[in-house]
Amino acid sequence: MQALLDDVVRMAPILKSGIGDVKSFDDFKLLTVAINRLSRWTRPGLLLIGDAAHAMSPVGGVGVNLAVQDAVATANLLADRLQRGCPSEDELDAVRRRREFPVKMTQRMQMVVQNNIISGALQGGDRPLKVPLIVRLITALPWLQGIPARLIALGVRPEHVQSKAAPAS
Repeated sequence: MQALLDDVVRMAPILKSGIGDVKSFDDFKLLTVAINRLSRWTRPGLLLIGDAAHAMSPVGGVGVNLAVQDAVATANLLADRLQRGCPSEDELDAVRRRREFPVKMTQRMQMVVQNNIISGALQGGDRPLKVPLIVRLITALPWLQGIPARLIALGVRPEHVQSKAAPAS
């Protein structure tokens, strides 16, 4: 146990002050990271959105953004139909058809970051981490800096409420 704790402090010295709180392996929690999505988000009378339809990596912290955008798309596509009764499975599937592209693109971006930046940091070793060219370019060119921020904050296809009750924008 002590050897593991020493390795943690060696890799992340900032954790040294709190590492003493870890007394046994029961104090460890394993975060299972999954990036996946269902091929089918519906069954008759059921629509899965957000984490139920597509698991996102914690990279970028965008999972909740996608879940909210799924909900907005659902409201936009189904609100009127729901007032008349239960939508057909094809009507429910319109949400998947609308949201699948942004989910796939976001997951691809997460995989690029995970495979090219995070995995290198986790492998450790004696060689220093090399900042990827794209990150160096974004850092060096101020006009590029807003692009990743916009993608993280708003996503690939931002959804906007289009309800009759919502004020026009």
